[in-house]
Amino acid sequence: MDGMDPYLEISDEVATALEEKRPVVALESSLITASPTLELALDIEKSVRDAGAVPATIGIADGRVLVGMDSARIEQVRSAERVQKVSARDLGLALAGGGLGATTVAGTIVIAERAGIEVFATAGIGGVHRRAQQTFDISPDLLQFTRTRMTVVSAGAKSILDARLTAEYLETAGVPVFGYGTDRLPLFYVRGGDIPVQRVDDLRLAARAVRTHWAVNGGGTVLLTVPVDEADAVDGALVEEAIAQALAEADRTGVTGNRVSPFLMRAVSKATRGRTAAAGRSVLLGTAKVAGEFAVGLSAERAAARARR
Repeated sequence: MDGMDPYLEISDEVATALEEKRPVVALESSLITASPTLELALDIEKSVRDAGAVPATIGIADGRVLVGMDSARIEQVRSAERVQKVSARDLGLALAGGGLGATTVAGTIVIAERAGIEVFATAGIGGVHRRAQQTFDISPDLLQFTRTRMTVVSAGAKSILDARLTAEYLETAGVPVFGYGTDRLPLFYVRGGDIPVQRVDDLRLAARAVRTHWAVNGGGTVLLTVPVDEADAVDGALVEEAIAQALAEADRTGVTGNRVSPFLMRAVSKATRGRTAAAGRSVLLGTAKVAGEFAVGLSAERAAARARR
């Protein structure tokens, strides 16, 4: 398959799965650059495999996009001193430059669609940032969802974002948001707040709904949100209090621009006494498992649709 595309280098395992129309789940590589060990990336892939699908971790090296990175390539990206973080808008320069790149949500789904993958798993999507009314800070993930035919499985919006404005943006953009086993939008470390979503309890029904959405609307992304396991969840009120205090501190100390998000994340970690690390791991493994199960259902729905013709 990649022989027809000068930018793609698809592993034999992923290429075979796609050719045989077996379930494949795309995974981003930007998450692994922050991991202290290779173990987490491999555990995420294992969660996909245990669910019956083939994992395809996506990254950039030597002027090509790697779709299905082996452990050596993952370790190369994870441990490199300089790795470019690559969103959708950065792909051209990253590929032309020939260096190492770790793809974000937006960058990964562009490549996944190009490779013929229909499901992508991540921890939390980007969205509308707090105080976006003044800063206009909105993640490119949201715009890319309107351009890419993909099912994105995540634990909802990241907790440091403005969840309500993010939900409003998604509604305006016509992006369906399903909640697997929940009727409230999950908020990454937090199981959910008061923002309603369309609940689905059956992944096969969700797969049928996604296929129907694409058939009727011609494409676009569908979000399938999965709440963090209750045992690993962080208290929402504690998170909100920590963020409010951190924003006030940022104002006092002059923290602005792209330094705000990591500043808020550190504040939440400190306030929860490091519980966010365990919650984050739980989210990554949980969404990967559900994405694998959903991909199996999506493949079954595709086969059933072919049989009906």
